Amino acid sequence: MKRKSTIRKQKIGENLIYSAVWAVVYLIPIMNAKLMSELHVNFNNVLTAWIKITPFFLLFLIHNQLLVRLLINKKRHVITYLATSVVLLGVSFALIDLYERSNLAAAISGLDTAGFIKSRHASLTDLEWYWNILLGMFMFGMNIGIKMLYKSMQDDEDMERLKRQTIQAELYYLKYQINPHFFMNTLNNIHALIDIDADMAKQCLIELSAMMRYVVYDSGTEGISLNKDMTFIANYISLMRIRYVQELDIRFDYPKNLSNKVAIPPLIFIVFVENAFKHGIGCNHHAYIHIDITYDGEGSVTARFENSVPTPRPHHKNGIGLENVRRRLELIYGDRYRMQIDDSAADKYCVTITIPTINHDKMLGD
Repeated sequence: MKRKSTIRKQKIGENLIYSAVWAVVYLIPIMNAKLMSELHVNFNNVLTAWIKITPFFLLFLIHNQLLVRLLINKKRHVITYLATSVVLLGVSFALIDLYERSNLAAAISGLDTAGFIKSRHASLTDLEWYWNILLGMFMFGMNIGIKMLYKSMQDDEDMERLKRQTIQAELYYLKYQINPHFFMNTLNNIHALIDIDADMAKQCLIELSAMMRYVVYDSGTEGISLNKDMTFIANYISLMRIRYVQELDIRFDYPKNLSNKVAIPPLIFIVFVENAFKHGIGCNHHAYIHIDITYDGEGSVTARFENSVPTPRPHHKNGIGLENVRRRLELIYGDRYRMQIDDSAADKYCVTITIPTINHDKMLGD
């Protein structure tokens, strides 16, 4: 529907250009009479000029409605188009020239057209037939130029629309790849709790149900409020605390009571929280996970995830979750986000991400 509306507006704009140009062309004989200091405009002269202009207008209509489509829509027919255009112009102006040189023109119009043209009162069209052919080719060329300009604008919009649709499809694909990954980890956690504390496992299932509601329903939107995303992460951390009975320093600082208009893409940060628990907990006596998320009040959110690393540092590759997040950030923000990974220290791992907030109804680079 939106594409049809755009095409209709472009068509109206193109036709307005043609209408304005031809209005000026038909007004030139009147202005020409004024320039020649005639006290009163002789409408016989003007009518003579209009009679000379009208064949150009009719040829323009034929070209605009028929011939130019042959060239634009079927580019293999360039030679056919050129041959047809030359023949059309040549035959038309040759016949018009014969008509004007005969007495039939004066008899039909009742005007001494030969006299008017000879005295250059209709100087705009006082051309030999072969010059009219060249003028007609120039007119056709201008028509093609305008058509190609609007077609190029339409093609650019179609490509942009297709690009946005492709990006949106890929975003959904990447986002919903995260969901099974998240649920698998969480169910494993609950499975570990069943043998330790069955009642606690039941409570965890209730919390998991709430988290599933967020993942399945709330995260289906392009943007989620930062408040909801932080609550989701807090619930996940609460669930993970129960699993780890060892001494573990978990700190989660985030802004409270923000406006719901402060939104980010859903499920962006949870992957880094999962990775912190997965790779940051080991046999260290002082294992820790520190998460600090801030909002600068001007449309930018910074999240810092730091966790301890068991010694010796285990060798592992980045999982699918981290790669998906990186790809999602590139698709959503282009080069307007920053992600820094610091693994230079032997005993800690740190990821810092800065992203712009988004509107609920806009995304994909806006």
